[in-house]
Amino acid sequence: MKDPSSEVVFLGEPNGRSIDGVRRVLYSTPKPDQEHIYPVARDFDLAARRGGTVADMARNLKRLGFTPDIVIGHHGWGEMLDLKDVWPDVPILGYFEFFYQTDGQDVDYDPEFPLTNERFPRVRAMNLINFLALNLNEHGQTPTQWQLDTYPQWAHSKIRLIREGARLDVCKPEPAARKRPFEIGKFHVRPDEKLVTYVARNLEPYRGFHTMMRTLPHLLAERPDVKVVLVGGDEVSYGARLAKGTWREFYCQELAGKYDESRVCMPGQIAYDKYLEMLKRSDTHIYLTYPFVASWSLREALACGCAVVAADVQSVTEFVQHDSNGLLVPGLDNRKLADTVLQLLEDNKLNRRLRLSARRYAEQYLDMNDYLANMTATIKEITGAN
Repeated sequence: MKDPSSEVVFLGEPNGRSIDGVRRVLYSTPKPDQEHIYPVARDFDLAARRGGTVADMARNLKRLGFTPDIVIGHHGWGEMLDLKDVWPDVPILGYFEFFYQTDGQDVDYDPEFPLTNERFPRVRAMNLINFLALNLNEHGQTPTQWQLDTYPQWAHSKIRLIREGARLDVCKPEPAARKRPFEIGKFHVRPDEKLVTYVARNLEPYRGFHTMMRTLPHLLAERPDVKVVLVGGDEVSYGARLAKGTWREFYCQELAGKYDESRVCMPGQIAYDKYLEMLKRSDTHIYLTYPFVASWSLREALACGCAVVAADVQSVTEFVQHDSNGLLVPGLDNRKLADTVLQLLEDNKLNRRLRLSARRYAEQYLDMNDYLANMTATIKEITGAN
């Protein structure tokens, strides 16, 4: 949705990405001396440094004659905390992604990775940016009811619910895809073979990678015609890091010799076109997560008409209703997950019904055009534009 009358300036860290028509102003990531900062305060220290750095860049823009009509951004990393000091009369629309809690959400969800209460102060301290952002008395938005509900009730009036979507013209079913071979590198899936897919930005326990890996021995033993593709990088987006190596290496070592590795592909992060081709070819798509922010890949899998098996946590059940547009399983139960996938691979009627329902759900609730219209209306309301 391009508006030739609009001027957009993007202020951020270097990342190698660009958008036509958008001017980029880049800043270097501050480098705090973490060793001399109290551990509980480290996240906020970095956020405060980011906020100050971004404010300095904004002052440079102001000296050059640039004053925006609105500032839009993500509050999570502190970048917008000091912009009111630069442009006091410019409204801010900030993304409020998640309010941290020491129970009832992601913390201590997984007994395999317990968090001692000595570490709770750091969890609570991660809300310092949330509190400061809310104290700006500006405008907020978040994309799901679950994310909004993580915030205290008193904050809800400051945060609008603007549901994000998927590009339904791009993320769409292609029934013919399962009638032709699928290839990713040297990994081949024939039309007569079943493809099970899993996607995460990075292969890590927060997105259920350990549960996914532990399904493989039973799943592959029961169905010799099944092949599995697990897409994701080797960094850590959320949760704990290993002292040495990657989570992929860790769980591959744990399960070495227990499944046919020739039928499993872990290609890392892949091109978007290949990712969509894979979703359209998928016979069953698995989405796992702790009780945490749902990934865009879940929306896109539903839009592609995937037969989805997903973790039964509240952030997911806002999108997937059991036996309606997908199937839900306990997020840490690898045997139940494997059996449910096998059920979907065996029951063609159920598989087809869930596929059709997933796409209908996406058309009703996940249209990117609806999101863009709502966001545009919000911006016009806040800025007073016609």
